[in-house]
Amino acid sequence: MKRTWFPLAALALAAAGMPAVTRPLAAQPAAARYEVLSPWAEVDPVPLRGLSPRLDSLAGKKIGIFANYKRAALPVAAAIEKELKTLYPTSETFLFHSSEWNVTEVETADREKFTAWAKGVDAVVGVIGD
Repeated sequence: MKRTWFPLAALALAAAGMPAVTRPLAAQPAAARYEVLSPWAEVDPVPLRGLSPRLDSLAGKKIGIFANYKRAALPVAAAIEKELKTLYPTSETFLFHSSEWNVTEVETADREKFTAWAKGVDAVVGVIGD
């Protein structure tokens, strides 16, 4: 049984007439460290690339709003669009509504439409309707 040093617990044990077997915190064993290796032993052939640089401002930008298939996504997207128009009147918003359940948009019949939408905007706001 592993016991840890708790001063109040030791006092309670002593008061009850029971011996307290404790170790000071410095004597506690160090946390184990593990290295996780992939059992597949394959390397992704697609080279990694960093995120796009952040925009200084959304003023005058084309902002894409991606709304997923869930019920609340479109009302939330409309509220975001309204707020963006208030904060950045020179910006333009472009809504893309995903109607497919649980698949990435590039796996649907709207692949070309989605790709063109994504290429035509400077920034994207994702709306998940949960």
